[in-house]
Amino acid sequence: MSVQENLQLIQANIMEVCSKTNRDPNEIKIIAVTKYVSTETAQKAIEAGIEHIGENRDSGLNQKWEVMGERAIWHFIGTLQTRKVKSIIDKVDYIHSLDRLSLAEEIDKRADHIIKCFVQVNAANEETKQGLSVDEVVPFVEKLKDFPNIRVVGLMTMAPFTDNESVLRETFSKVKKLQKGVQALNLPYAPCDELSMGMSNDYKIAIEEGATMIRIGTSLVGKEF
Repeated sequence: MSVQENLQLIQANIMEVCSKTNRDPNEIKIIAVTKYVSTETAQKAIEAGIEHIGENRDSGLNQKWEVMGERAIWHFIGTLQTRKVKSIIDKVDYIHSLDRLSLAEEIDKRADHIIKCFVQVNAANEETKQGLSVDEVVPFVEKLKDFPNIRVVGLMTMAPFTDNESVLRETFSKVKKLQKGVQALNLPYAPCDELSMGMSNDYKIAIEEGATMIRIGTSLVGKEF
């Protein structure tokens, strides 16, 4: 199937889930994760109507940005090493993996404008994944008041890779509850209106549990390398 056909299928699934849960489908933004495809394929996603492109490596983001530039809204969705911040900071619109103060310091120092950041939550406490534990999130967000170039627009999580729906649902609902906790702080620099969660295998459940941004790779743009 083409990228256009894949997108139509995903959009139909979003409509179905939103109808079932009384959500507005316009609340859901699809991020095309293009780390396993060429710049040419990434451009096909834009041509199909996708606005948001996500990359998890600085090299991949820079390579595609050189060609596509302002045609897309750019998301850095992978683990971000502090030393790599300077190579992407003037190209990204969103960073999905803020999880430590040293990274916040570097983003704030390098940015010449406010960067929209997601605090990464390791809601299932998986040893193989980055991110803060649920209990660490609120204290961490409160410390970000010292960084004027950072705006905490939401929380991001990756659920365990499993077909167990109850595990997926529990993970996503935990982060939704945490989002409400951050919002209740009424911090001007941390409105926390967004939830970045859900990928090709679990985005429908993520939407049911409150996701506003879903990160779709293989089932949208495929995998070329």
